[in-house]
Amino acid sequence: MKGERMFSGRDLRKLLIPLIIEQVFTALMGTADTMMVARVGSAAVSGVSLVDSINTLVLYLLSALATGGTIICSQYIGRRDRAEAGRAAHQVILATLMLALAMMAFCLALRTPLLRLIYGSVEADVMASAQVYFLVTAISYPFIALFSTYAALYRAAGNSRVSMLVSGGCNLVNIGGNALLIFGLGLGVLGAALATLTSRVLSAVIMMLIQRRPNQPLDFGPITGIKPDFAVIRRVLSVGLPSGVENSMFQLGKLVVQSTVSTLGTVAIAANSIVYVLEAFSSMPSMAIGLGLVTVAGQCIGAGELEQAKYYIKRLTALSAVTLLGVNWLVMALTPGVTVLAGLEPQEAEMTIHVMLIISIVKPFLWPLAFTPANGMRAAGDVRYNMCVTTISMWGLRVMLATVLCRCLGFGLTGIWIGYFADWGLRSVLFAGRFVRGKWALHHVID
Repeated sequence: MKGERMFSGRDLRKLLIPLIIEQVFTALMGTADTMMVARVGSAAVSGVSLVDSINTLVLYLLSALATGGTIICSQYIGRRDRAEAGRAAHQVILATLMLALAMMAFCLALRTPLLRLIYGSVEADVMASAQVYFLVTAISYPFIALFSTYAALYRAAGNSRVSMLVSGGCNLVNIGGNALLIFGLGLGVLGAALATLTSRVLSAVIMMLIQRRPNQPLDFGPITGIKPDFAVIRRVLSVGLPSGVENSMFQLGKLVVQSTVSTLGTVAIAANSIVYVLEAFSSMPSMAIGLGLVTVAGQCIGAGELEQAKYYIKRLTALSAVTLLGVNWLVMALTPGVTVLAGLEPQEAEMTIHVMLIISIVKPFLWPLAFTPANGMRAAGDVRYNMCVTTISMWGLRVMLATVLCRCLGFGLTGIWIGYFADWGLRSVLFAGRFVRGKWALHHVID
């Protein structure tokens, strides 16, 4: 190595612990949110779950552009060029906001046809809940974009505490809003949607106000003062667009899988909505480590410290694996209680516990290599390979295998998750091989 390690243990803890707390707290609030909606009935929680799959696709697209900005900004920061980092930050904010506004307009205009195209076979009461939830939550897309982008840019500068505090507070607002609007005022799915919209508006506004304070890590500037710089935007898009395609293919595949789930009946949809939340919760700490790795590896690459980037990729992948193992089995132990709190019917609860047990056995062996190293390689600009692997693995294994197992062979909900496992396994092999061969380190995203 050229010099001392760029990130001490203290530096890593300062970056990763707030990220982990934020991700875990968000997942906890998501679980509480789902359970509160579940109290309204199976049709309500099923409708919300179906729309959340679409909303997650939008979130992934917006996060991809923010990730492109994180990579470029972190490399400039590693090079100690904060002026260029600030210029890039301006353009990331502009690009993600414009994309979010376009998506909001598209979804509001075509809300009903989209839902019928994807989930046309669902029961009428499930579709009615989905339409209400989609209408209100689509309005939140620009606010999701602003919060996600500001949070990503603060992370690029090594500050993950700001987004943790803002996200935590606004998630509490969401839960409080649910309690008031769902149970206090009896608004059901509409109340859940309004609480979600309120929390997202609040999170974006708070982040913008914080950024206007003096002595911020990056000079983002006010939104009204941002002017397009197409040279910088092209550079951001060169990283963000492949990541966006990757995330889109990933989430579109999940939507197709969700469509398959919708053919299994309301019991399976309700059970899978809880399984999905619990499985996502078990991944949150490891996902947070992956987010932190983008900043760490990006700054190392920007500073010309390739060997340090390799070291941190290996170190944080190992940390991700250990963390996942512990959290995964904790979630499994809590699953029976969650099904009771969610008010699931006995058949729904039994299906949820069965599927979560299978996930808890398989996931710790496949998930860490499938996701964490890719973040480090992505930070070097190796985004097209990630895009190709994700697309092939998602559609060739998760989608096709799950469809065949469920629709043709009668595996039910278990078949869905066998498709997930096959997808994770192929990714593990391909990303580990890519890292060992070292081709990921040949990319350049800044001059």
